[in-house]
Amino acid sequence: MSGSGSSMVRRRTFVLGSAAGAASAALADPLAGSAAAAGFGWSDDGSNYVVDTGASLVFKVSKTNGDLTSLVYKGTEYQGYGGKNSHVESGLGTSTVTIGQFGSTILISVTYGTLKHYYAARSGENNVYLWTNKADTSVSATRYIVRVKAGLFLNDEPDSYTYTTSTIEASDVFAKPDGQTRSKHYSKLRVIDYDYIGWTSGSVGLWIVRSNHEKASGGPFYRSLLRHQSADGGGLYEILYYGENQTEDQRFGLQGPYVIAFTDGGAPSSSLYHANLTTSWADSLGISGYVGASGRGRVAGVGISGRNTAYAYTVGLANSAAQYWGSARSSDGYFSIAGVLPGTYTLTVHKGELAVYSTLVTVTAGGTTTLNTITVPSSNDPSNATAIWRIGDWNGSPSGFKNADLMTYAHPSDARAASWTGNVVIGSGSETSAFPCYLWKDVNSGLLVYFKLTAAQAAAAHTLRIGVTTAYANGRPQITVNDTWTSAIPSPPTQPSTRSLTVGSYRGNNHTFTYSVPASAWVTDTGQYNVLKINVVSGSGTASYLSAGTAIDAIDLLA
Repeated sequence: MSGSGSSMVRRRTFVLGSAAGAASAALADPLAGSAAAAGFGWSDDGSNYVVDTGASLVFKVSKTNGDLTSLVYKGTEYQGYGGKNSHVESGLGTSTVTIGQFGSTILISVTYGTLKHYYAARSGENNVYLWTNKADTSVSATRYIVRVKAGLFLNDEPDSYTYTTSTIEASDVFAKPDGQTRSKHYSKLRVIDYDYIGWTSGSVGLWIVRSNHEKASGGPFYRSLLRHQSADGGGLYEILYYGENQTEDQRFGLQGPYVIAFTDGGAPSSSLYHANLTTSWADSLGISGYVGASGRGRVAGVGISGRNTAYAYTVGLANSAAQYWGSARSSDGYFSIAGVLPGTYTLTVHKGELAVYSTLVTVTAGGTTTLNTITVPSSNDPSNATAIWRIGDWNGSPSGFKNADLMTYAHPSDARAASWTGNVVIGSGSETSAFPCYLWKDVNSGLLVYFKLTAAQAAAAHTLRIGVTTAYANGRPQITVNDTWTSAIPSPPTQPSTRSLTVGSYRGNNHTFTYSVPASAWVTDTGQYNVLKINVVSGSGTASYLSAGTAIDAIDLLA
């Protein structure tokens, strides 16, 4: 997609306290009691229901299958590329489609088997509100995609691949002539990092404002498709369930609202963000699976002690039916998570992305579950263990390791990546930045770490720990010390079975491998280096960057 300018705008989501919650309530229905905007209404053109928001947006929905067939903002058609409409998944097929007007709201309902999908328009707004209720696996619906015509926005982001037809992996990872890589997978952002995704030309902005993802899977740190741009147009996604490097089972039920929002070039209104959006105007629309504010509860924590204040802490709630999260206040660890469906949840405290505490909490409709100060036991944070040396830190991610930042938006073969090989010397001052964030059986297995021990240290057995964040094809580390002692091959932990390291994701199930190294393995001459060799072992995987591999969180030798 080409044009005069483009950018992806993102906003970090923070937990609402009581004052913010009151403010959002005031924004709940800015048009309540007001007359409908001039021109607001709907018509039937024979094939589509045509909705005029009374602002600058007119859209059409197919009466046959519920596709969004037209999206006209200020006279310009934005919908459509490759002859395709915007729709749930790749289109639902013949459906029952109905329309109704409820005061200042128009609602289009689409039923396809057990799946129900909804479009809503509000008088005077340049927004389309959407909900999708997937009840079971009978319908393969995992996304809504807004398909945008080419030529309206600049194609210059990591998820763009107009520049080349050179495919380097599967049919979805591409290389430019300069060696940079592009893919629809390379979004950079975790779910917790954004409220909206889209493009701006400077004079027009087109965005999807995400839902609260309560019925999605993977938690706050999960990465999934956000958008893509190609030669014939672009797509904006709301992912209802994404299986790539997924750590959780699919959840079912109503997801939304998520919003297609047009602006005059700026960010969408903050009143639309999932943390602020209240939909009291939707309470009486009869949306299947809809639970209003009165049917939800809140979890609030006085604080969290035992934190490492160098890190952000996130509190998550999860059960088989729903997931939520919120940020802990940096000063004292206070947190508040509102809009939670009733039920019993596992509450997990994360240091960075590493789980360091969990408990059960029960949420009731209309109530607040208040927790006294949570104390994270010192032993729950592996960083608190005394180490002779440590590479990286225990935070649940490869941050700080070589190529770690690049790998969320590029393929490992990208020309911008530093060499995946190279050994590490403890005491050099560059241990972490020199150590690759990923290790593969076919790329850089056998990496060496050089370190010295005092006489007292060399006279004792020690535990070596390797923390990983995910693995591909059951890749796991086996170690050798000084070519004289080799560990057993550890059992592979449970990890996602799909691609991970090559599609921008290190987020799997954090796991720590421990190795008890006997004193007889060490070099006793304090002037000589001990040599640790780390191999990646597995009988699975193929070759190169799709050979068995793993992502590194931290490595240390305990005192």
